[in-house]
Amino acid sequence: MPPSRTTTGIFLVVLLSVVGYVLVVLPPNIVEQFHHAYQISPWMAYLYVAIVGVGSLLLSGLLLSILFNIWRNTRQVAADRSRRGLGPSQMSVEEQHSELSANLAEGLEYAASTRVTPEVQTEIAAAVAELESKRESRSLEIVAFGTISSGKSSLLNALAGRNVFRANVVGGTTATRGEVPWVAAEPDQVVLVDTPGLAEVRGETRAADSAAAAQNADLVLFVVDGPLKAYESELLHTLGAMEKRVVVCLNKEDWYDSPQRDELLRQIVEQVRPVVQPADVVAVRSHPATRQRMHVLPDGNEQLENVAVEPDIEPLAERMLAVVDREGSQLLLANLLMQSRGLVDDAKNRVLASLDRQADAIIEKYMWAAGGAAAINPFPLLDLAGGSAIVVKMVLDLASVYGQKIDTDTIVELLGQLGKNLVAMVGASAAAPALGAALGSLLKTVPGVGTIAGGAVQGLVQALVARWIGRVFRAYFRNEMQPPPGGLAELARREWEEVTKPDQLKKLIQMGRNRER
Repeated sequence: MPPSRTTTGIFLVVLLSVVGYVLVVLPPNIVEQFHHAYQISPWMAYLYVAIVGVGSLLLSGLLLSILFNIWRNTRQVAADRSRRGLGPSQMSVEEQHSELSANLAEGLEYAASTRVTPEVQTEIAAAVAELESKRESRSLEIVAFGTISSGKSSLLNALAGRNVFRANVVGGTTATRGEVPWVAAEPDQVVLVDTPGLAEVRGETRAADSAAAAQNADLVLFVVDGPLKAYESELLHTLGAMEKRVVVCLNKEDWYDSPQRDELLRQIVEQVRPVVQPADVVAVRSHPATRQRMHVLPDGNEQLENVAVEPDIEPLAERMLAVVDREGSQLLLANLLMQSRGLVDDAKNRVLASLDRQADAIIEKYMWAAGGAAAINPFPLLDLAGGSAIVVKMVLDLASVYGQKIDTDTIVELLGQLGKNLVAMVGASAAAPALGAALGSLLKTVPGVGTIAGGAVQGLVQALVARWIGRVFRAYFRNEMQPPPGGLAELARREWEEVTKPDQLKKLIQMGRNRER
């Protein structure tokens, strides 16, 4: 069932339940009070009815207003989530503008967040300002991709009308990303961008640069010199999944005669379906070439001679100009929308990463405080529901870091559930000494740490348990207190497996020994 229908059904049930309760409970009480008032004075009885009537109307209006606001907000959240799952092609222009503005506003909220460092605030604000600037300037980026020695840089130089893009002499590869305004288009409207070539040796970093360039591309120029290779087809379909508009250019057409060229173009058109339209596959010659022709000498003899042929990029330039003129605004808006979504996701992740670091520092501080208290004066290990004020305080501080509101009673209840989960996972009896011994034995099985002093075992055990509790609540609060798949029990199990890995136990013991020194 769609979320909107589910939400409507839930609130309809709630509303009918409230109305039913009011109709069943209140009328007998009102009638009884009316009779009492009438015995005193008829006018008092009528005044009572008037007061009750007005109050009922006010309460009913307030209840309906509250339910309506909750219903409206719930539908809005569901609509926002649904909209984020749509591509630009599935949205109207108005919807794209609306979400773009909302995303930029949300980015500014993250930039103003006091829960992150000033450096992160500055970087997020700069990213928002960059998108705002591109939105106002309406400048499009045409980003070129091509395999090694496909003539991509030479083609861009021909488009730019000057030698501004340079390739490495060895292998004919592009070393760095470069860009220049395209003078053939409206001034400052279009920028040509060259990227490092695909499938280059030791090209991991360059591939990452190309992926980043693709994210910002409003129009992609895909340069090939023959049938598409496997990695070219893979990148092309990735661009299609990103809803990028792509123009495919067969460069070095002079390598083929007319029948070969026409057959090759038909093959490429089939390879790029459905990502690229047939009209967006063009053939050009970006380098000067030579062709042979038969020359008749004065004495009547024939002689072959080589004739220089100038570069011909006109079909590509005309096609790209047509796309820019007809679809430029739409392409720019769609790309800005996708970039703004990435900006919001990145900003949220950076805020969460900053909060995670704060949470980790809190966990480390309190786990050793709990361990120290246990080493000096051991308390029942399983009394997690209230035996350790240190653990409760740690959970409250973690809730504060992630901006979640939770009371002590709820924490005590959740800690009680974790205590039961701990018994089930360790497999010990419900007695605290038995569980403590089991965890102590677990610590002593770690290879390479030597003998652990008896007095330190209880402290390490409690530090381990406190660390586990902290990680569980960190994940719980990070997810805005929404139950994870499998519930709290599954989350507790996953975190327990993480903190009891041999390398993690060894690290815990070493940290404990360092703190003792």
